[in-house]
Amino acid sequence: MSCKLTPWGAAAAVRNLSVRTRQPHTSTIRRITRPRQIPVQQSPFLITKRGLSDDINSRPPQPDEYSNLPPPPFQDASPSSSEPAAPGEYVPVPPEIFAPNFLNDEAIAALEKAAEGQSLYDEETEGLLFEKPEKVGKDEQLQSRYHPVVDQITKLLMKDGKLSKAQRHMSLILNYLRTTPAPKISPLRPLLPGSPPAEQLPLNPLLYLTLAIDSVAPLIRIQAIKGAAGGGHALEVPEPLAARPRRRVAVMWIIDAVQKKRGTGSGRAQFAHRFASEIVAVVEGRSNVWVKRDNLHRLGTASRANMNHPALRKKR
Repeated sequence: MSCKLTPWGAAAAVRNLSVRTRQPHTSTIRRITRPRQIPVQQSPFLITKRGLSDDINSRPPQPDEYSNLPPPPFQDASPSSSEPAAPGEYVPVPPEIFAPNFLNDEAIAALEKAAEGQSLYDEETEGLLFEKPEKVGKDEQLQSRYHPVVDQITKLLMKDGKLSKAQRHMSLILNYLRTTPAPKISPLRPLLPGSPPAEQLPLNPLLYLTLAIDSVAPLIRIQAIKGAAGGGHALEVPEPLAARPRRRVAVMWIIDAVQKKRGTGSGRAQFAHRFASEIVAVVEGRSNVWVKRDNLHRLGTASRANMNHPALRKKR
C-alpha cells in the first residue's frame, strides 16, 4: 500500500480523480437525451361508459327533455324575465326558500329580532340552552321530587348504607314489572277497589307496585301492653295504622318471603327478580303475605273487646 505523500500515492490520487471526472459512455447519453414519449390517454372501460350514460348529471340535457317542466318558484314565468339583463342593470337576488320546520322558523325569528335591535334571549333565560328548573318550595325538600312509595321501598331495601345498590335493585324491579305478562287476579283476594284492569298494570309499573303493596298492607297493628291483663300477661289491643306504616309492614313481609325463597339464578339481579316475582304473586293472590294479613286482621277482630279493659280506662 502506497502513501499519499510519496510520488506513487500522488499518482494514484490523480488517477482516481480522472476516473471520477471522465465523461459517461455514449449509450448513457443517448438514454438520457431520448425524448419522453407521452402515453396516449386510453378510453375508460365499457361498463363505465354504460354506467355514466344512465346518469342525467353526466350527459347534456336533450333539447326537448326539460321543456315541459314548470319554472322554479323564485323565477317569474312572464316572458319579460327571460330577457337578458342590461350590463349595468341591478338584478335582485331571488329569495331563499327554507324547509317548513320549527328550526328554520326559530332562526328566522331570531334574525328578525336582531335586525330590529332586540335581544335574542329573555332576561331570565339569557345564555341558557334550556329552561331553568323549578325552584324547590319553602316547605319542600329535595327528596320530595321522588315518588313516596319508590323512595320508601328503596330505603327499606338498602343494607349497610349502600343506597346506590338499593336504587339499582329498584330499577330492576320496575323493569321486571314492566316487561312481565299481565297478571291474573284472583277473585278470592281482590285488589283495592277502583284499580285498573290487569292488562293495564304492566303499562304503569309504578302503579303496579303501589297497588300490590297497598292491597296487602294491614290496616291495624296489635299493641301488647305488658301486665295489663293481670297475672303478668300482656293485653293485646288493636290500633289503626297510617299509610306509611302500613306500607312499611307490607314491604317487610315481602322481603321476609323473598329471603326464605330459594334462588333460581346468580348475579346482581337475583334479589331484584325474586322481589318482583313476589310482587306479581301478591297481585295474583298466591303469596303467603296474604295469610299474614288475614291472621293479623283476625287477631285484631278477636281483641276488639280489650279496648274497654279497666286498665285502659285508667290511662284515658
